[in-house]
Amino acid sequence: MVDIEVIDLERACAEGLLEQIPRSILPPGDDGTPALQDFVPAALANECGVGVIVWTIIYAFDANAMGANKPSTVADLFDTKKFPGKRAFRKRPQVNMEWALLADGVEPAKVYEVLATEAGQKRAFAKLDTIKNDIVWFDSWSQAPQLLNDGGAIMVQSANGRIFSAIKEDKKPFEMVWDSHVYDLDVWAIVKGSKNKALGLEFITHATKSKPLAGMADVAYGPTRKSSAVYVDPSVVPNLPTSHIEKGIKADGIFWADFGESLGEKFNEWLLR
Repeated sequence: MVDIEVIDLERACAEGLLEQIPRSILPPGDDGTPALQDFVPAALANECGVGVIVWTIIYAFDANAMGANKPSTVADLFDTKKFPGKRAFRKRPQVNMEWALLADGVEPAKVYEVLATEAGQKRAFAKLDTIKNDIVWFDSWSQAPQLLNDGGAIMVQSANGRIFSAIKEDKKPFEMVWDSHVYDLDVWAIVKGSKNKALGLEFITHATKSKPLAGMADVAYGPTRKSSAVYVDPSVVPNLPTSHIEKGIKADGIFWADFGESLGEKFNEWLLR
């Protein structure tokens, strides 16, 4: 069994690296709703995976360090005059390219359409150029809250759960900015040729019931089943990505399956310039 992000699932499935998961094994919701109607559509969009959680990429800041003037948009993330200081980003093109175009004025609905063109890619890199000297790069989401806590950056890109956990568990004075968040899902998948495929399918049948899919309240990742909502802690709901869907965009896994390799090469070349 593997937990994989949908943004990577499309390519892995297309390249034959994963088994197909028959929808017939999925149990109905606890309220009796058939699985195909109970899951959010994105959770079952690819035959190689079954959605587990909805999460998102936001950026956050330390409220105590920022002062009265606080950032509230993705454009603020790219405004080093208004908000001088280092920004910390994960070292990969995903999300960074989308945010660059959004900060440059591209409409959310047209981001991937623009990014699919040579001109759009150049535009994204040009926008990233404006803050390149102020970017601190990291490889793992676990580093994001640490960079913010240690003052390594005044704003950090992060999976929302990492920041929520730091706020709730560690009492950090961090604040999340939901504008232009890029949300996605994790799914259960089975590696192609697994000797334990039957056991994996049995596990998925159990793990995709309403209660197991009630999300991860401690890190504010949301459920992929509608019938799971009754099991979600009400105090966490305002911090779930699904509570801010209208402010974000869905990561396009098909786009990244098609352009991930070429944009990855261009991104690495850009880093070295």
